[in-house]
Amino acid sequence: MKTEFIILAIDTSCDETSVAVTKNDWVLANIVYSQVEFHQKYGGVVPFLAQKIHQKLIKEVINKALAKSGKNFNQLDAVAVTIGPGLPPALEVGVKKAKEIALKYKLPLVGVNHMEAHLLSSFAKNSKGKGGLKPKFPALGLLVSGGHTQLVLMKDFGRYKLLGETIDDAAGEAFDKVAKMLNLGYPGGPIISQLAKEGKAKYQLPVPMAQSKDLNFSFSGLKTACLYFLQKIPPEQKTRQFICDFAASFEKTVAKALTLKLEKAINKFKPRQILLGGGVINNLTIRKEVRKIAKKYHLEVCLPYTNKLLTDNAAMVGVCAWYQAKRKDFVKNLKTLDRQPNLNFW
Repeated sequence: MKTEFIILAIDTSCDETSVAVTKNDWVLANIVYSQVEFHQKYGGVVPFLAQKIHQKLIKEVINKALAKSGKNFNQLDAVAVTIGPGLPPALEVGVKKAKEIALKYKLPLVGVNHMEAHLLSSFAKNSKGKGGLKPKFPALGLLVSGGHTQLVLMKDFGRYKLLGETIDDAAGEAFDKVAKMLNLGYPGGPIISQLAKEGKAKYQLPVPMAQSKDLNFSFSGLKTACLYFLQKIPPEQKTRQFICDFAASFEKTVAKALTLKLEKAINKFKPRQILLGGGVINNLTIRKEVRKIAKKYHLEVCLPYTNKLLTDNAAMVGVCAWYQAKRKDFVKNLKTLDRQPNLNFW
């Protein structure tokens, strides 16, 4: 059974055009082109604009990834692509290009679940084989991104159970919406996190679903509470210090909502390891609160070897694809392969 694979991986799930070359779980190259500047004036990602930019960049990004890795198409063992979840027009670009490459070079193709890739990002190693963590099963994954907030029990590679997810807005979306209320611009998450460092969490905001017995999340109520709170504050009182304090308060409340459910899951499922993934995990307050809970239960908190693997990227897609390739989990019919924007197979 073949266990070594050099993989060209593509991710166009949202507003990053990314291509990586991986060898097993080693990341030989990972090129990411962000589209943030194109979407800022709209206050969020515009799907068909994202598609247009992906189409313009994809060939160039592929060539750069191959050049950086020192590989060419004839040295590849497989091609991988994010098939979902994500924005339909954006996903379409990556899937189409991956199919073209697979057909032209007669390569097997691996269709990757974007959230599974986030979950496995902690197992990636750099180009020298450093980084990457040894799995301890069962592991508990907390995935927090712009579009998803999930708790996943990982029993083994390819064996997952979705324990809880957001029933409305994701945590990352709530960050962006609250930033918009404060006129801070887009993307809001990093801006709020930066301002929160200068503030004190002095305002009481409701922790969503604190009393619920399940492991689901909700952030729409918190978003509404923030809106009502801010509407009561006169414009002259919305000083920089007020905004910093409010940002710290909001950030602390989100962290509390996440760790409350994380602790419930730890008590119920007794994991041996905590895996963190998704762009919102870049938030230092959330990491700090997660580590507090993990320390209480003597659990290791796992993160990718670089923060660049937390946000959307193709390196994690390539590493995830390697685990699938070892199981011979390839696309059986390229002609019928299509984007799956609402993919959720946990």
